[in-house]
Amino acid sequence: MAITVLLEIKVKPESVAEARELMGRELQTTRAFSGNLTTDVIVDEDDPGHWVIYERWESVEHDEAYRTFRAGEGKIEGLPALLAAPPVKTRYLDTDV
Repeated sequence: MAITVLLEIKVKPESVAEARELMGRELQTTRAFSGNLTTDVIVDEDDPGHWVIYERWESVEHDEAYRTFRAGEGKIEGLPALLAAPPVKTRYLDTDV
């Protein structure tokens, strides 16, 4: 069953341009990762450092494999220094409602 993940990040105001460049490169890897159906970034119109990364995965297992990759060999080393707060990840399951 497909799932949706929302990753909310807050980028320091002075780091938005650098974060856009870094994430532009890194999200290519995310989009190519096995099981990724789509990955989009939406930005708060009143706060260019407030982003939500919208991801659709084929399954929980695909999402878990991706998170394991990002925690290990695929870690985005430069990202923590650009953030104003830790990222917040929420996973949503599809329903028949």
